[in-house]
Amino acid sequence: MASRSAELFARAQRRIPGGVNSPVRAFRGLGREPFFVERAAGANIWDVDGKEYIDYVGTWGPASLGHAPAVVIDAIRAAAEHGVSFGIPNPYEVEMAELICRWVPSIQKVRMVNSGTEATMSCVRLARGFTKRDKIIKFEGCYHGHVDSLLVHAGSGALTHGQPDSAGVPAEFADLTIALPFNDIDAVRAAFRENPGEIAAVILEPVPANAGLYFPKPGFLEALRRECTMYGALLIFDEVMTGFRVARGGAQEIYRVQPDLTALGKVIGGGLPVGAFGGREEIMDQLSPLGPVYQAGTLSGNPLAMAAGLAQLRELERIDGWKKLEELGAQLESAVQDSLGRTGIGATFHRIGSMFCLFFMAGPVTDLASAKRSDQEQFARFFNRCLDAGVYFAPSQFETGFISTAHTPQQIERTARVVDASLSS
Repeated sequence: MASRSAELFARAQRRIPGGVNSPVRAFRGLGREPFFVERAAGANIWDVDGKEYIDYVGTWGPASLGHAPAVVIDAIRAAAEHGVSFGIPNPYEVEMAELICRWVPSIQKVRMVNSGTEATMSCVRLARGFTKRDKIIKFEGCYHGHVDSLLVHAGSGALTHGQPDSAGVPAEFADLTIALPFNDIDAVRAAFRENPGEIAAVILEPVPANAGLYFPKPGFLEALRRECTMYGALLIFDEVMTGFRVARGGAQEIYRVQPDLTALGKVIGGGLPVGAFGGREEIMDQLSPLGPVYQAGTLSGNPLAMAAGLAQLRELERIDGWKKLEELGAQLESAVQDSLGRTGIGATFHRIGSMFCLFFMAGPVTDLASAKRSDQEQFARFFNRCLDAGVYFAPSQFETGFISTAHTPQQIERTARVVDASLSS
């Protein structure tokens, strides 16, 4: 008898391309079909067939407090009682803007949008409008949403499915994007020399989290800041993943490098669709209605998303959530490293705060080229063993795992036992 998930997937494939609304959910390359979730609470999810899992995907990052935390649900309920959308200003968006500017020193003004893709797209348009230049530098493996000019050597689902570029992107758009290896500052310097007065911005994930998870080498971000300042280009940090997740002020708080513009998302919506971008006042004031750079959105600043995000961020601050996330992350890292030592598996574990990734290859992993040397067949075996044992990790070697404050030390211990058994078998 077919499971309910199998029945739903069969129905979905008849009406939804690939049966999913975002490619990585298809579980391609894992030798199995995706499961469908019926409900989620805390650190757990339950599929439509009643099986329970410890969840380390956390709706791809927003669930810092876990699933359906009471403070967020209560905030959404209270906001919904006054209306779910207005299309005109509401008090929540002002409070969110003030909180973001207070927590992220590089942001003096901010505008809300509805997704990370909108945020990065708007940053690029604004950078071009401000500098009056057209070319953009991005880094191989950094994924900035499905923006035409940024789907060049991208990560995330594009990389998972073996298509680091996309059909439907005009060559003229790609010609304006210079894709370089991450952590290669000499390549950046050469690009600036070879394109004098043409580069509007450098955009990157300060901690790339869409080709697995790897880190900037010491001095790399600082050097990018200097090069951008020297050549009059803007530095854009895509902190859709890391913003308010790795620290209160995001990766730029940890590395102490201030970009000109920052793209945000995920956590600031408490699980609802959201994005934001912000930066220096003189740059942001180029946006319509003050300036010539047009950007708009009917649902931007949606009261439900703003209320949910405010509730989550304030609760994280109240409980010192980043300290708890670091402690849980350190516990998981220690357990996994012990397992790798005992089993002798050639694998590399990366972690920053509550974000982590296990590469099935001996390190180091510092860029897309090294990440792609990972053994994807070995990853698939590991993923399936863990999932069968009730532990749900990201369904791709090239994605990142997330821990929430709802995870308990006991759940981390249980996860460690499952990981150990899955690596040993």
